[in-house]
Amino acid sequence: MSIMVQKFGGSSVADAERIKRVAKRVVETKRMGHKVVTVVSAMGDNTDHLISLAKQVSDSPSKREMDMLLATGEQVSIALLAMAIQAMGEPVISLTGPQAGITTDNIHCKARILDISSDRLHQELDQGRIVIVAGFQGATINDDITTLGRGGSDTTAAAIAAALEAEMCEIYTDVDGVYAADPRIVSNIKKLDYVSFDEMLELASLGAKVLEPRAVEFAKIYNVKLHVRSSFNNSKGTIVQEVSNMEMEKEIVVSGVAHDLNAVKMAVFGVPDIPGMACRIFKTLAEQSINVDMIVQSAKVNGVNDIAFTIEKEDMEKTKDILEKIAKKMNARGMGCTENIAKVSIVGAGMITHPGVAADMFEALAEANINLEMISTSEIKVSVIIDAKDCIKAVKTLVDKFNLQNEDVANVAG
Repeated sequence: MSIMVQKFGGSSVADAERIKRVAKRVVETKRMGHKVVTVVSAMGDNTDHLISLAKQVSDSPSKREMDMLLATGEQVSIALLAMAIQAMGEPVISLTGPQAGITTDNIHCKARILDISSDRLHQELDQGRIVIVAGFQGATINDDITTLGRGGSDTTAAAIAAALEAEMCEIYTDVDGVYAADPRIVSNIKKLDYVSFDEMLELASLGAKVLEPRAVEFAKIYNVKLHVRSSFNNSKGTIVQEVSNMEMEKEIVVSGVAHDLNAVKMAVFGVPDIPGMACRIFKTLAEQSINVDMIVQSAKVNGVNDIAFTIEKEDMEKTKDILEKIAKKMNARGMGCTENIAKVSIVGAGMITHPGVAADMFEALAEANINLEMISTSEIKVSVIIDAKDCIKAVKTLVDKFNLQNEDVANVAG
């Protein structure tokens, strides 16, 4: 009997009626002959409500206590879903992340999964139970509760699917799958039937909100097939799996356009051009769990250069403090911070064998009078930093340039 892992986000369990709908889908999956593990997020905006409560009682709550608080949101969801499934006559048990065997490091609010002991999960499944697991959480080896950060329930689901060698991990959300761009910006955008792990990892890390990058990493490493689909209908969504197994149109060069308004550009000016300077900057940031994305170093002028990079907005104040101290120690001229920027990217496995894609992108943006502040490339993506006010125009421009509209819808609309 194959194992299916299903994940339902906060919008899917936002109220009692939606929880009953999820219960029905989970039970149907079991009655089709599968063993089922279901991972759920906190109900609707419950996490935001808990964060608001914390801010009302403390200006700077400790991250450990924030984890203790936020982990309760998922416990509400798993208990209610288990009750709904019991009411349908199926044996079921709800487990917190630690009860499900999820061990993490000790970085509160941004913990990473180190291991999953699947013994308890197998035991419950072998007894015929549906297992409901709280997403977004785990515990350290010292039994301190931790949370996994934004999108952590996706990561929980993919990690459990890997640990159980599940047939598939279904990610249920409020959209019908992975689109070639944000459908809130481009109304007639294509839905992707298939996408490779590498493409999905790039799209997720570059701003596409439908999947969390760490979830895709787990799936890629352990070859777990993902199915991103809507919790509100039975339509097929988007399959994420290895390219070699996929039925994909090889002539497609660019699969999608991603955008991210959560970026901030940081810079250290006048850095002495001697070995080890860049290492000092980025090693210090890494020690503080600050993720750095695009990095650009200027050419040497009069023995110094400038180093610029992007980070997430939530790390801006911490990064400012770090850079001010580092700049002073290394006798740099100073540091700077630029907000109101956007990262816009094109992604596609076909770019590897099609030269000139970056040039086409830059040409299209230039014709739209959009200035580029930073550029970063890999084999399957090109990213640029632009002014935030140009973000939507850039996305629409690139969708048009690389023909990513749904042709049937476009023809009807025309």
